[in-house]
Amino acid sequence: MRYTEYKDLYYKLNSPEDLERLVKKGYDREMLMVLYTQRVTRDVKKSFYKVKNNTGRMLKDWRQGHSLMEISKRYRFPPILTAMFVLQEMGMNKKKFWSYVRGEEKVKDCRLEKEIQEINENDYVYSTWANDQQRQRGEWGEALLEEWLDSQGIDYRTEEDLRGVYAKTPDCLFEEPVVVDGKEVMWIESKATFGDVPEFRFNARKQLVPYTELFGPGLVVYWFGHLDDLELPDDVYIIDKSLTDIDVERGDDSR
Repeated sequence: MRYTEYKDLYYKLNSPEDLERLVKKGYDREMLMVLYTQRVTRDVKKSFYKVKNNTGRMLKDWRQGHSLMEISKRYRFPPILTAMFVLQEMGMNKKKFWSYVRGEEKVKDCRLEKEIQEINENDYVYSTWANDQQRQRGEWGEALLEEWLDSQGIDYRTEEDLRGVYAKTPDCLFEEPVVVDGKEVMWIESKATFGDVPEFRFNARKQLVPYTELFGPGLVVYWFGHLDDLELPDDVYIIDKSLTDIDVERGDDSR
């Protein structure tokens, strides 16, 4: 994706309502959800303590009849985290709060029960259902990668196979070099995210560059797209298209 299009999308994703509006314009819902999640989590890091410093005022507003959802919108902060601040200020510990959010414990107060249900339904990033979706996306990407490698008859070891053997492990490590889309690689990493600059830099520092130091060149698949002009470290390659469109052969056969 070109940076101009990405930037336009990224800064239009201010709320769940924006997701629906952009879906109607033809953008893929899952890609938008991924991009929205990345933006929200980054914004939270920037504003976390600024918002938390207002918890006394937020609790006062809640006691005066403003709902947790209304307070969330006023501070432009995720509903679940807003509620956590307010209820902690009221004396509730985190364990009890999350037991309410996850439905593990019944909320006895009728107003609070209704509002926790409301914030759960409207938090597209920190709710239990949103967390489940994020986990499922990751599992979907890894399964798709493994199915494709199996269909190509390529031998590989998974992250589970390698656990405890190496300090860091990619999703798939090859026994011998494999040529994927014209590039000889020793490993592939699956990412159910969008590869923009902050995401890619984080992945490169934490995983991709260490993989090259341990195993040699490799490939990362961003299932929901990436920026066209990312600056790639040596021996790291990147794709975002369907694997069924990718040419693959064993490295020894290409020489």
